[in-house]
Amino acid sequence: MSIQDIIEGKKQWRAHMARVKALPQDYRIVYREMQKYLFKVGPVDLPDVLPGIVDFFEEGAAAGKGVVQLIGNDVAAFCDDLIKDSRTYADVYQESSGREPGTAEA
Repeated sequence: MSIQDIIEGKKQWRAHMARVKALPQDYRIVYREMQKYLFKVGPVDLPDVLPGIVDFFEEGAAAGKGVVQLIGNDVAAFCDDLIKDSRTYADVYQESSGREPGTAEA
């Protein structure tokens, strides 16, 4: 990764966060909770997921819907459903170590 790639990544992240800051307060709060949850779960395609969430939230806010109307009461369940078919960094680690997911080391 070159310095130019890092600079471009930071520009993209700042633009992304500016879009988040433009959302209504209830959407921002839920987005931050979703972001924290997804950072912990660690889907590999997270850089593609987060802008999609902002797009979804912008459309919902423009339609005058509340964030709870869009995602329901359980943020974690919504996130889990959103990434259910995504690989996580835990999956990548298990694959690299040669173990089957969900099995303990002997």
